[in-house]
Amino acid sequence: MNRRTKIVAVSAAVLLTLGAGGVAVAQGGDGGHGNHGVREAAALTGTAKLYRPAGDDITFSFDAHLAAKDNKDPQAATGTFRFSHYKNGKGGYAVAKVGCLTTGGKVAVVTGKVIETDVDAFRNKRVGVSVHDDGKRDRLGYSWVGSETNLEVPPCLSAAPFEKVLPGTGDFKVLPWQLDYPTE
Repeated sequence: MNRRTKIVAVSAAVLLTLGAGGVAVAQGGDGGHGNHGVREAAALTGTAKLYRPAGDDITFSFDAHLAAKDNKDPQAATGTFRFSHYKNGKGGYAVAKVGCLTTGGKVAVVTGKVIETDVDAFRNKRVGVSVHDDGKRDRLGYSWVGSETNLEVPPCLSAAPFEKVLPGTGDFKVLPWQLDYPTE
C-alpha cells in the first residue's frame, strides 16, 4: 500500500469513528466544555450576580452539560445550578439537579428539580432559568417571576432573560446546540 492510500484509509477510519461518536473539536481543545476530543452537544456554565440598586445579593451559578451522545435528548442533560437571594442577612438558596438543557446561539434554558434548599417553597420543585450570554451585558430570567405559589414548570421552559447582570460579575458561557437535520 502506498503512502497516499494509507493516508486516505486512516483518514476514512478517523472520520467514521468521529461520525459515530460526535463532533470533533478542532486542534485538540474542548473550548472549556465537556470531554476532551469530543464536543458536547450543549452546555451552560458560569456565575453572575443580578443587578439590584437596593443592594440585594442575588447570585446564579450553572454547571449544565448535554453530552454529544445525547444530542437528540435535551432531558439527558446533567449537572447542577444554584441560586441565592440575600439582603440584610436574610434570604435563602437552592440547588437544582439539571433535568433538561437547550441552547441556541448565545441563549440557554435549563430546568431542574430542587434537591437542596432552605426555602420551603422551592423544595422538590422543578424550576427553570434562561441565560443570554452577551459578553459584558449578560441577562437572566427565571420561571418563578411573579408567582409565589406555583413554582413548578415543564422541562426546558423558563421566562425570557429579563434581568440585567451586575456589570463585572457575569461570566456565563453558552455552548450552542447543533442539531443534525435529515436531508431527505
